[in-house]
Amino acid sequence: MSPRPPTLRENRRYLLVRIEPAGMVIDQKELYYAVSDAVTSLWGDVTAGAITQAVVAAESGYVIVRCLRGTEKELAVALSTVTACRDVRLTLRIVAASGTIEGLRKRIRALKPATEPFLEPVAGSVVTGGAETSELVFAGKIYLVLCCNGQKVDVIEKGFKNTHRLFLTRCDMEKS
Repeated sequence: MSPRPPTLRENRRYLLVRIEPAGMVIDQKELYYAVSDAVTSLWGDVTAGAITQAVVAAESGYVIVRCLRGTEKELAVALSTVTACRDVRLTLRIVAASGTIEGLRKRIRALKPATEPFLEPVAGSVVTGGAETSELVFAGKIYLVLCCNGQKVDVIEKGFKNTHRLFLTRCDMEKS
């Protein structure tokens, strides 16, 4: 079967979405179900069928979501209502829209250096290791630093049982 000529193809748009908090690893299929549920519950079955959303790629903290041209705004609103994927709490932030996936991948490469985590010692805390495997002592417990950019620091308690994720600011870390 030969491919359709460009005049007969559906025009699609692609949304680049950032997953917050940084460092989350989300299964693409599970995210598809969360987005589909959000679109259906917000807009109904008829509009969800017209949007025809699909999660195309999930890579390095970003997700590319496809929809039909003209329905980008409805999809963006529905994406902003997604608060969890399975039992993991998350937020989806729309970064850009494009007519091609390659355009969004270029945007991811351009954004990557600006959002890479950096790590520097903060007063009142003990930090060991490199930027990838950093440990932090906070309130007498050991935490792994997931992301440290600007004023926000995302850490997760070290261990495998009853671990907690914390979202700290530099002020919190300086007080402890």
